[in-house]
Amino acid sequence: MKHDDRRTFIQTLAGAALATPASPVLGANDRINIGIVGIGGRGRDHIDGFAKQPQCRIAAVCDVNQAGRERGAAQVEKLLGYKPEQVVDMRRLFEDKDIDAVSFATPNHWHALGAIWACQAGKDVYVEKPPCHNIYEGRKMVEAARKYNRIVQVGSQSRSSPLVQRAVELLGQGVIGKVYEAKGLCFNPRKSIGHTPDQPVPPGIDWNLFLGPAPMRPFSRNRYAYNWHWFWDTGNGDIGNQGIHEMDKARWGLNRGLPRHVSSTGGKFVYQDDQETPNTQLAVFDYGDAQITFDVRGLITPGEGDVRRGNHFVGNIFFGSEGFLTLDGFGFRVYRGDKRELAMEQKPEGGGPDSLHLANFLSACRSRDYRQLAADIEVGVTSVALVHFANISYRVGRRLTIDPERWSILDDAEASRMLTRDYRAPYVVPERV
Repeated sequence: MKHDDRRTFIQTLAGAALATPASPVLGANDRINIGIVGIGGRGRDHIDGFAKQPQCRIAAVCDVNQAGRERGAAQVEKLLGYKPEQVVDMRRLFEDKDIDAVSFATPNHWHALGAIWACQAGKDVYVEKPPCHNIYEGRKMVEAARKYNRIVQVGSQSRSSPLVQRAVELLGQGVIGKVYEAKGLCFNPRKSIGHTPDQPVPPGIDWNLFLGPAPMRPFSRNRYAYNWHWFWDTGNGDIGNQGIHEMDKARWGLNRGLPRHVSSTGGKFVYQDDQETPNTQLAVFDYGDAQITFDVRGLITPGEGDVRRGNHFVGNIFFGSEGFLTLDGFGFRVYRGDKRELAMEQKPEGGGPDSLHLANFLSACRSRDYRQLAADIEVGVTSVALVHFANISYRVGRRLTIDPERWSILDDAEASRMLTRDYRAPYVVPERV
């Protein structure tokens, strides 16, 4: 796979493509009908975001939880003055010929299969980060997007941020000399989730649909709502939650694809609770002439450099032969020379990049050119592969040797099995998409 990670400005998305039944070109006055899947906190953000885009219409909301569907429908009605359709099973959206695109804000384990099904049904896709739960299904997402000529945007909103684009552009121009290391920081202290017992499924929740590709487990509160992030069945830990944003920026700024070696250590320290994923994790990605390091700290911690995000320390540091650049929600700073003098600073202007990212997606849906996406599925899948390799290394307890061309792990059968999962029928990511 080839990657163009030096995209530095959002292009004006115009032009046309040949119309086919699988790849319609919408007229200038046509609005794109969107179905939003997963009406939790992030799904409600999707409703807010798409409601502000004049290019689209929120036609349906889908969730396995009746209360979530009803909240989402009420939100659409309040914002836009009409009631969208309420759907339990996402497959009904894919069968609806009036739906042009689907937006996924489900738990991680549903991202890939939902997106592949949508592509097969001729829908364009906006899928939240991380785009996939494992490496195998990420590659299948790329295959499906290309095979069915679908526009698939990953919710890596920083790719649409003019400030981050400018920082990456400067790194490529040598503002700190030769960049030899990118470090991602995810210092995001979280409270213990405690223990919640198995219990009967609450009324209004389709637990079978919630689990989907994951193994059948008894219902418990910690496996539902937000805390699904901390179970291997459904989530990828904080390196795959908040961390994937910083991982994507680290890889983008270093201008690399997959590494040759990956090692990751850490643990779930202090808390005695239901969480399975680590709350402390350090990963190193070796490219030979450069490296990415990634640090997750879920307990009380000091910061590093001048990186901050509110009361937490989340962002990136890029190290070069002539200085370093720090990047976070407050902007970026360039420090040069032995005295580490501040040579340049840029702060964000206007609002966040979410609106730009949605507009970029909708414009690409019209142009039918996935190369105009800020965060095409291939870019997102490549970045999250680093997350998955790190988690595999952590779980098997050893350094991995990667074949970047085959996206495989060499000489380690146990680790290689973790490139995919055992899917629960009929929720199976197919070999042939």
